[in-house]
Amino acid sequence: MDMSKKLSISLILASAVFAGGLVYFWNQSPASWLRKTLTGEHQIVAVRDEGGNIEYWTCTMHPSVRMTEPGTCPICAMDLVPVMRSSAVSSDDFSDSGDLIAADPSTFLVDPRRQQLINVQTAVVEARPLEKVIRTVATLELDETRIEQVHPRIEGWIDQVFVDFTLQQVNQGDPLFSIYSPQLVSTQEEYLLASRTAENLAGSPFEHVSSGARSLFEATRRRLELLDITPEQIAQLEKTGQVQKTMMVYSPSTGYVLEKDAFPNMYVTPETKVYTIADHTWIWAFVEIYENEISHVREGQRVVMSTVAYPGEVFGGEITYIYPRLDEKTRTMRVRLEFPNPDLKLKPGMYSTIEVQVPLGVRLAVLESAVLRTGTRDLVFVDLGSGQMQLRQVEVGTKAGGYYEILKGLQAGEEVVSAANFLIDAESRVQGVEASWETPRPR
Repeated sequence: MDMSKKLSISLILASAVFAGGLVYFWNQSPASWLRKTLTGEHQIVAVRDEGGNIEYWTCTMHPSVRMTEPGTCPICAMDLVPVMRSSAVSSDDFSDSGDLIAADPSTFLVDPRRQQLINVQTAVVEARPLEKVIRTVATLELDETRIEQVHPRIEGWIDQVFVDFTLQQVNQGDPLFSIYSPQLVSTQEEYLLASRTAENLAGSPFEHVSSGARSLFEATRRRLELLDITPEQIAQLEKTGQVQKTMMVYSPSTGYVLEKDAFPNMYVTPETKVYTIADHTWIWAFVEIYENEISHVREGQRVVMSTVAYPGEVFGGEITYIYPRLDEKTRTMRVRLEFPNPDLKLKPGMYSTIEVQVPLGVRLAVLESAVLRTGTRDLVFVDLGSGQMQLRQVEVGTKAGGYYEILKGLQAGEEVVSAANFLIDAESRVQGVEASWETPRPR
């Protein structure tokens, strides 16, 4: 027999042996799990044991896996857990007509010993006073209503400047600059002349003459006052009888000079803005309130503020204005706050943290940790006692102080799971429960 025929026979025998071994391996453990996985035989229909307690074994990560015996999950190799289903039927499970009431699809069993092992904790649903705290950040700015601009009332030339740099502090009545104005000089001369005329004609037998002199004197005085000449300056003019070549212009308020445009020999008119002075004893803060919190803020509401410049110190203020428009990009509403600043600690441009405390009154509430928010609905696990749990859909309201307000789905006095919720959730998924709005049937 030549070599080519021997080689062909050897290949045929080797193939036969390999095929036989593969068939044997396919039907024997440990490869049987692969066969079951590929053929789907591990998804066995639920079967009760003789005691009616264990319905099937499944995986908490893959509830579709249902096995008749304990072992490991063929998908993730986790230990299978038993699904318990009590077979006991009590009188409460029958209707008045004697028909068997179908099991509540939202209830399931978790052995009390297992609850203790996974540290399940519960909290009582109760009516309690809630206080919502809105926290946000703000930038401090000057009070716009306390900013004044200084314009001369007359045309002329600045003679001397007494406040000569920006951000210099001034008090109300401090001299800012002196001004020479031909108009002011002529008005003073007219005033002195009218004053002497009124004095000389005061004893005239003709009433209309004396009254006319008095009227002229009073009109000239009003002209001086309209030119920002102070009563003290007018009194000095009357006392000395001498026309002042220059007149002093004083600060109308207390604050800091934000802008200065005053220089010696500079020609100014009433249109010239010589100084801008801002009062810093009150400070504004602007915050952005999110759309879902708008209903909790109102004008006149008290707020507290803290800054990094003064750790541990808080400043009290109030909401003075709520802007009427919502920012469509940020979905926030602008709110203005006002704070007293008598010691000038608060500086424009500072960053600060704002807290708005909103008392909500007494409302039905539950711990925040008890609510599972899925994005489409809110769920809680109600402890019915004796290992029975109910998956309940609820409607929550305001979140405040670690609690959720309950609008629908729970009653005062019920107990809900507040710790180990996700483990209980896994158990409920294993047992295939469905969330319900209904309250548990009395037992």
